[in-house]
Amino acid sequence: MVVKLPTTRGKLTDNQMLSDLTWLRVGGPAEYFFQPSDLEDLMYFLSNVPDNISLFPIGVGSNLLVRDGGIKGVVIRLGKGFNSVEVSNGLVVAGAAALDSFVARRAADNGYDLTFLRTIPGSIGGALKMNAGCYGKYISDYFVSAKAVNRSGEVVTLEKTDVLFSYRNTDLSADLVVVSVTFAPPSGEVAALYEKMRIQKEKRDSEQPTKEITAGSTFRNPCGFSSSGHINEDHEFKAWKVIEDAGLRGFQMGAAKMHEKHPNFLTNTGGATASELEEFGELVRKRVFKNSGIDLKWEIIRVGDP
Repeated sequence: MVVKLPTTRGKLTDNQMLSDLTWLRVGGPAEYFFQPSDLEDLMYFLSNVPDNISLFPIGVGSNLLVRDGGIKGVVIRLGKGFNSVEVSNGLVVAGAAALDSFVARRAADNGYDLTFLRTIPGSIGGALKMNAGCYGKYISDYFVSAKAVNRSGEVVTLEKTDVLFSYRNTDLSADLVVVSVTFAPPSGEVAALYEKMRIQKEKRDSEQPTKEITAGSTFRNPCGFSSSGHINEDHEFKAWKVIEDAGLRGFQMGAAKMHEKHPNFLTNTGGATASELEEFGELVRKRVFKNSGIDLKWEIIRVGDP
């Protein structure tokens, strides 16, 4: 069946390989891949795309495992027209395509504390979708509102009462394309905020395989909250701890590995397929359950056809 998609000023590509765009370097093609040039272009496209075509917005692919068969419908990725960060009157307004680390630094430049974002990979749109968090802080703690475009091409404002936040999740629909997020962070002294971020980054780099091919944390913490970073923190029900307790730190099959530096980091050591990584992750889940009775839940978003 020939699908007629609207003509836009942005870039619309058929069969775009998503392995080129995900941190795990795996995944088949997007049937259609759309990069809007600006907000009006996105509004026009969504208002004219056929109702039977599915939509899937992505960020920079940092927490995504796209299966080898790819994604049917339209994958939407925002770019330069959606990555601004504005600070005014105690509010930080970040475009959905702005990198989390950049937003943290831009806020700090203006004396506002969003430092928890400094070590979170990805962009703000994805961070909102996942209610990203680190060091005991979450997107939901500072969220004021978001602007998104619906399938009718209308810009809608989502207040905090419109979004159900939970650990590593929200109820945002895939048919909504978030274009910006507004935060109300606490204030802080610029030099102190930068020092805080320096310490956080140093800690992350010492504990996590930041130079390897991973998608960040693979499974959610069974305890239901992120690490606080405190020295005396209880790790009993952290994902990395139950994986380690099952003897799986550094466990490897083929090119898939749970990294020895941090056992909750599923790593593509080179040449693994999406199915191999997913099957390996499922094996880890089974072995953890056998060892401790704990049913690990995926934090990485797995999408697409096998």
